[in-house]
Amino acid sequence: MATLSILIVDDEPLARRNLELALADQPGWQVAGSCSSAEQAIQVLDRLQIDLLLLDIAMPGRSGLSLAREILARPQPPLIAFVTAYDEHAIEAFELFAIDYLLKPFDDRRLVALLGRAEKLIGLQQAALLAPALGQFLGERQAAMAGQSPPVLTSLTIRSIGLVERVEVAEIDWIQAAGNYVELHVGDRVILHRATMDMLGHRLPPDRFLRLHRTCIARRDLLRALVRTGDKTWLVILRSGVELPASERMMPQIRVAIGDGA
Repeated sequence: MATLSILIVDDEPLARRNLELALADQPGWQVAGSCSSAEQAIQVLDRLQIDLLLLDIAMPGRSGLSLAREILARPQPPLIAFVTAYDEHAIEAFELFAIDYLLKPFDDRRLVALLGRAEKLIGLQQAALLAPALGQFLGERQAAMAGQSPPVLTSLTIRSIGLVERVEVAEIDWIQAAGNYVELHVGDRVILHRATMDMLGHRLPPDRFLRLHRTCIARRDLLRALVRTGDKTWLVILRSGVELPASERMMPQIRVAIGDGA
């Protein structure tokens, strides 16, 4: 593969220099430019074909999010990885939408892993598949900064062994917790996604999905029956025959959903 180009955009000179030094040791990559503002970055992007943009979120004047939104509208946008100080809510959103990021001060191993994923995506010509996820991420961050509820999810972007797949929310039957991941049950498939039940529970369409238990979420129209298994313990049976645990506090909503779907 030909040498891949990187553009650094960060208002902090030390942060830019640290990235330049770290990237100098990475074979197959070349720093094509290092910019202190969104305006400078636009000028470079107008002149050069950039493969990967390392973009600081919080810059004075025009923010990195605003720049990313403009770049996303271009015919062939570069991959974008955000550089940010620790922000729990931003990191949750990065994970949910499969967006790469570096935390300041960045870790060399994290940088190498990020470059490896980017190289694989570019080599497989899958970079464009991340554009919808980036658009959703930007919409969520814009809502968060405005003090609004996050937009409802319509699709999920999944990364698996270097590949990218887009899963439409309407195709998901049910979701189960699996440690730091969730299992998306889509027909006969089980797809692992790095997200939490709480993250998804607040973002899935509430008229289509119902949180049954801290460990599972299911589509309302697939709920068939409710069975008591003990003192304050219940199972919900889906139309497919799958049995899922149900929380006592969710009983009123579950009963309504099963009644509506019967």
